Amino acid sequence: MSDVLASSRSGPGSGTAKPGVRRLRLMIVDDSMVARAVLSRMVETDGGFQIVAVAGTAEDAIEALGQVRVDVILLDLEMPGAGGLKSIPNILAAARGAQVLIVSSQAEEGAEETVAALALGAADTLPKPGTGRFNGRFSEILMSKLRALGSVDEQRPVRASSRASPPLVRAPAMASAPLGLLAIGASTGGIHALATLLGALPPKIRVPILVTQHLPATFMSVLARQLTTASGRHAVVAEDGMSLGPDQIVIAPGTAHLNLDRMRDRLIVRLSSQKMASGCLPSVDPMLTSAATVLGARALGIMLTGMGRDGCEGAARLVAAGGSVIAQDEASSAVWGMPRAVVDAGLACAVLPPARIAQRIAFRAEEALCR
Repeated sequence: MSDVLASSRSGPGSGTAKPGVRRLRLMIVDDSMVARAVLSRMVETDGGFQIVAVAGTAEDAIEALGQVRVDVILLDLEMPGAGGLKSIPNILAAARGAQVLIVSSQAEEGAEETVAALALGAADTLPKPGTGRFNGRFSEILMSKLRALGSVDEQRPVRASSRASPPLVRAPAMASAPLGLLAIGASTGGIHALATLLGALPPKIRVPILVTQHLPATFMSVLARQLTTASGRHAVVAEDGMSLGPDQIVIAPGTAHLNLDRMRDRLIVRLSSQKMASGCLPSVDPMLTSAATVLGARALGIMLTGMGRDGCEGAARLVAAGGSVIAQDEASSAVWGMPRAVVDAGLACAVLPPARIAQRIAFRAEEALCR
């Protein structure tokens, strides 16, 4: 086996972790010895991280994961053997809850491989440094992504029963009105969750499906193709004024918020670009707020994995208008930020993994037909 297991390794340039704070355990998987060395040096200058394993192939990484626990795996896509992309599901299965960050020259914005990696379960992607890329900020960006993913894993062993009890809130029941729209928000880890949820839906739920996923504009057409394949439905990037049809998936472009409007007896798309409190463009808040205004109790919002609180304000408005919101559960989320904000605010009528969310949506859609 070509792995170098290093559970006690800290490196000569490594910083000092804060007292009482466990350092995040990283694995680097790359067939280039130079790339492994460069990434190791970058990571070990920060006292919050510890390299516990390295591997030159995906197969070696899977074998090593049977012997060492890690929080985040830095994975290249171009390697001998099965390669990184096809091995993501097997790596995740062996990783026991660790997150995968793709660090690869193939991880370009808009590249099919990038969105495919996210759809297979990678939590985030980062292209390797190249000419004119990052302006010397690669190490800074890498550290910020690792901290965001690692902080989630650091919390996972702490069960809800050991935390301070949150204030009791009365969660609203699922609305009983006929389903008229599905509006889904997601961020980090969302492409995998979206593919799982949409793929688990029955062939027809007879309502439009809106999706706001935090991604740059260059990814959106690739995301549409991925969701078309995963769901068996036609997915398109939203255009202002377009009509919404049943079972069509309409995705917010990376340059505008996706809003719902009504023109006579038709539901249509309205795009906007105003600044939101979350700082996100596209933001989930306008989508859910407009759904509340236009459809009220007939709109169902879904909050999937993601960092921050985007969507919480829109979810509150949707619930106030009689609509419902389902949140993804912590165990299946890459980052339990956006769903947690909705749950903590007492807005979620259910907290479930994506496949079970699909079952709940199907039940709601069928209930409407039986009335």
